[in-house]
Amino acid sequence: MSEIIGITMGDPAGVGPEISVRALAEMSPEDRARTRIYGNLVTLEAAKTVSGLDLDLTGHVVDLSIDGAPLPWGQLSPVAGDAAFRFIERAVQDAQAGRIGCIVTAPINKEALNLAGHHYDGHTGMLRRLTGSKAAYMLLASERLKVIHVSTHVSLKEAIARATTERVLATIRAGHAHLQRIGYDSPRIAVAGINPHCGENGLFGSEDDDQITPAVAAARAEGIDAYGPISADTVFHRAYSGSFDLVVAQYHDQGHIPIKLVAFDTAVNVSVELPIDRTSVDHGTAFDIAGKGIANHGNMNEAIAYARKLVAGKRS
Repeated sequence: MSEIIGITMGDPAGVGPEISVRALAEMSPEDRARTRIYGNLVTLEAAKTVSGLDLDLTGHVVDLSIDGAPLPWGQLSPVAGDAAFRFIERAVQDAQAGRIGCIVTAPINKEALNLAGHHYDGHTGMLRRLTGSKAAYMLLASERLKVIHVSTHVSLKEAIARATTERVLATIRAGHAHLQRIGYDSPRIAVAGINPHCGENGLFGSEDDDQITPAVAAARAEGIDAYGPISADTVFHRAYSGSFDLVVAQYHDQGHIPIKLVAFDTAVNVSVELPIDRTSVDHGTAFDIAGKGIANHGNMNEAIAYARKLVAGKRS
């Protein structure tokens, strides 16, 4: 596996270019030599200027053209949306060819992406399509809390319908395999209930008894150290306190709210079960501050560190 990390610049009008060059500037010479930014050189030079950096980008940029670059900061644009897609597309091609070991994605704007004719709900769906993968799971990782999701960018009604025994079991398996890969010998996995108090024996719904309980039983039968369903109003606190290594959340907000509460600036978005490795910042394009030289690149640093851990194949 290549040791090179490929950072996709994200939406050219957002903070992605700034956080990418800031992260590159802070790296050791050894790490910088193992890093490429998939983006637009003119835009990255502009980001370097607004950030006040003295940084030679030579040899560190896979340069893809953008008409009119640099584009105005903070403005929604289909041109920017198309560019963001092309950065990712090229990085995926290089990852599949073994030229880079992991992709780290800066934020994209979903509206700009769709205006450009690329109809995806975000990075995960796009990466699944580009790699031909049948499944991909979103895992949010922080030091004390890790969460993997049964579903993400769908309505709550659709999320409940998707929480089938088969899908919940597949999510447990995916999370278990990922944690083993980064160094957990026997990950302790908690599975959140979908209804209040896990349905209270059918008083508040039967999905927990009918769909989630059988998935946990099947996982345990396979030797996975899984528990649940556990009421969502306690399971995240228990995991944060050290009782579990991973929580399986049944839908987007159930998993995102607790981890953003405790690790808003440090949580890393990881795509699990793709044929390539990918991590990401867990924030948006921040159009309101783009181009002002004040974007915080701490989350990008965390995403890069996690990517290097995946490439190394061991837990840091």
